[in-house]
Amino acid sequence: MVERQERTAPDAVLTRIGQVVMLHHAGDREEARRRLLDLWAELGEHGEPLHRCTLAHYLADTQDDPSDELAWDLRALSAADEAEGDGQLRGFYPSLHLNLAADYVKLGRAEAARSHLHRARGAAAALGDDGYGDGVRAAISRLELRLGDDGDPGADSWGPPRQRPE
Repeated sequence: MVERQERTAPDAVLTRIGQVVMLHHAGDREEARRRLLDLWAELGEHGEPLHRCTLAHYLADTQDDPSDELAWDLRALSAADEAEGDGQLRGFYPSLHLNLAADYVKLGRAEAARSHLHRARGAAAALGDDGYGDGVRAAISRLELRLGDDGDPGADSWGPPRQRPE
């Protein structure tokens, strides 16, 4: 019974992160950044990878400087890589690589952006057929168009199958 409660109990750290994200979405970017940095200091560099990945991902969104945003997105990817063996963060990879691609675009590094965009598209099979998955796939496609990159010609286009002209 206790084991079952532990599995269904809400994660207090993720709840706290979510509360600060709501503050950020409400328009208080500075306060959100301050509170997220406080949480980061509390977790430390060796906190649970899921928490560090989520926290770094949202901290990136509060940064004013694209280089700082990139640094936080790289921390998020590093934390996800630490937890790769348990599959817990598999569905995060498309978004993580998409964010890194967008960071590199902002920094004028198109080749690095294309590399992460390719990784985002490759990892997109882990996304569900839901609003979140649809949104990430659409964002990948938009960034590909922006970069003038049609993606991997052999990749799934995420659309209906096309008939070859006969």
